[in-house]
Amino acid sequence: MLEQGEAMTRKCSIRRIAAGGAGVAGSGAAGEALAGWGALNLTQGVTPISREVYDLHMLILWICVVIGVVVFGVMIYSIIRFRKAKGAEAAQFHESTSVEIMWTIIPFLILVGMAIPATGTLITMENTRKPELTVKVTGYQWKWEYEYLGEKVSFFSNLGTPVDAIQNREAKGPNYLRKVDNRLVLPTGQKIRFLVTAADVIHAWWVPELGMKKDAIPGFVNEMWARIDEPGVYRGQCAELCGRGHAYMPIVIEAKRPEAFRQWLAQRRQESRVAETE
Repeated sequence: MLEQGEAMTRKCSIRRIAAGGAGVAGSGAAGEALAGWGALNLTQGVTPISREVYDLHMLILWICVVIGVVVFGVMIYSIIRFRKAKGAEAAQFHESTSVEIMWTIIPFLILVGMAIPATGTLITMENTRKPELTVKVTGYQWKWEYEYLGEKVSFFSNLGTPVDAIQNREAKGPNYLRKVDNRLVLPTGQKIRFLVTAADVIHAWWVPELGMKKDAIPGFVNEMWARIDEPGVYRGQCAELCGRGHAYMPIVIEAKRPEAFRQWLAQRRQESRVAETE
């Protein structure tokens, strides 16, 4: 009986493994588009800052790869070459000034080599001077308000995903929970400063293609800037847990050519005037 029970257990295990393999294969087919290196790596983005951050990330990544290959290579070689089975005996010494100087200077030089470009990138990220457009971003539970300072244009941006999709009464589209009713429209090729704050709790305004994220803190204003080089639609979301509706705070930026942006801004300004007179 014991042998029969073990046999049944093995058969059940094989079935579970086979079912799991089929599930993995199915999910692999469904997620084939996410299987590339680009889905795993940092996005290059569409701003000078995002590309600079990406290049810095890749530089430090390859430095770490080289360090890992050298360290593990030496360790594996030493384990095999000087193993006890070949009669090797460990060297006996208390200290070595030369070795201590070497393993202090080499990491120091590596860190300095990484710190120099990183410091330059950080300085560039914080340089919000001389913007051509300033947008105030205010986080609420659970929506965003955008105000184009000096342009007399402001509006709220709410989740645009239908309630029926959230409650599984209709199909979920490719941009599920990443649609809004009012997009943040911005011009390409211009330096844009963002003033990020919040009206209730801490939020975080994050669009990966811009290469930066800033916390939105009540009573405090954070600054960031971007220059979008390519027209298009770029999506982000609140990146700070801000309550039960945290998942319902998407960000959608629509970058337009300067001429098209000016037309859009004039139209929104006219709509605001009409709304004020009504």
